[in-house]
Amino acid sequence: MIRTSFCTAIAGIFAALLIAVGPAHAQQGPMPVTVAKPLVKNIVDWDEYTGRFEAVERVDVRARVSGFLESVHFREGQMVEKGQVLFIIDPRPFQAELDAAKAAVEGAETAFNLAVTELKRAESLISRNNIARETVDQRRAARETARAEILSAKARVRSAELNLEFTQVRAPFKGRISDARVDVGNLVEGGTAQSTLLTTLLSTDPILFTFTASEAEFLKYTRLDLSGQRQSSRETQNPVYVRLADETDWKRRGEMFFVDNEISPETGTMRGKAIFDNPDDILTPGIFGRLRLIGSAPYDAILIPDDAVISDQSRKMVLVLGEDATVIAKPVTLGPRHNGLRVVRSGLDADETVIMRGVQRARPGGKVLPQEATLQLDGTLTPSPGS
Repeated sequence: MIRTSFCTAIAGIFAALLIAVGPAHAQQGPMPVTVAKPLVKNIVDWDEYTGRFEAVERVDVRARVSGFLESVHFREGQMVEKGQVLFIIDPRPFQAELDAAKAAVEGAETAFNLAVTELKRAESLISRNNIARETVDQRRAARETARAEILSAKARVRSAELNLEFTQVRAPFKGRISDARVDVGNLVEGGTAQSTLLTTLLSTDPILFTFTASEAEFLKYTRLDLSGQRQSSRETQNPVYVRLADETDWKRRGEMFFVDNEISPETGTMRGKAIFDNPDDILTPGIFGRLRLIGSAPYDAILIPDDAVISDQSRKMVLVLGEDATVIAKPVTLGPRHNGLRVVRSGLDADETVIMRGVQRARPGGKVLPQEATLQLDGTLTPSPGS
């Protein structure tokens, strides 16, 4: 009797559980997802490179004459103008050399005048046979020698003037200067390959961006040029954009400036340079940046959000709607991002309906409840009317 009552109670509990669970299972069915057509837009691909900024002009400022450093005429690390005096080397010895050279010119001119007078006297005497012709020839030669001495003395004056001018070391161009490497009072060696380094000067505006591209990328650009789809950066200043490490947008526009003439045998890369305006002086030689360069001809691209892409090991797939809202998985080949959307190279047609949101609730072969939307250029989804 007790056994029968226990079994009846257990059966009642199971019946109650079945009644409670049964409706929940009955409610399971197609799950809602947001679907939309992919966006088709005419775009170009942009290749990205990491590189470093460098100055268009850089000079190691060295002395051209030797002497004691007399004064420094700039603030270290500041901008200097072209022609600005940076250093002065003691000019007194060079002024003395110039004075001596000028005196030598006067002496040579006096000797020349005397030679001219003696030659005239000799020429008047030879007409009366009162002097030997050999003497006339000697005096004519003395005049020409005196003339040559004048030219030589004047050349020494120009050389002395240059040396005196070189005692003022000037900036060869506008730029930012480094610190002074020599203190006032030190002896400066000049005029040789081992001349004393006084400071360095870098131009800042415009500025170069140097980067390297692989051999495969260089061949791609070459073939695009040969086919007429994209001009070589050797022939035209293709536009480029750069951003710094703390920037997220590509607001700094420049132009290709240089492509090297050979692939480096050590690295297998081709060196390129782009040039940028730098009015705010934030682009400093030596800092890294990220550069975008046109990598294709214009083409109609199929664009979808990255959220619509699922991964199956090494494959990438998107889920599209078949008949009766059946989910179909399609393997795709992806390209670069464009304005926040992903380029689909192959595997997806523009007229197919893609599950954009809720991919985790969809299974290939299963059914879903599609809620139609329109994909916008900024990647947002706008519900379609009546959906």
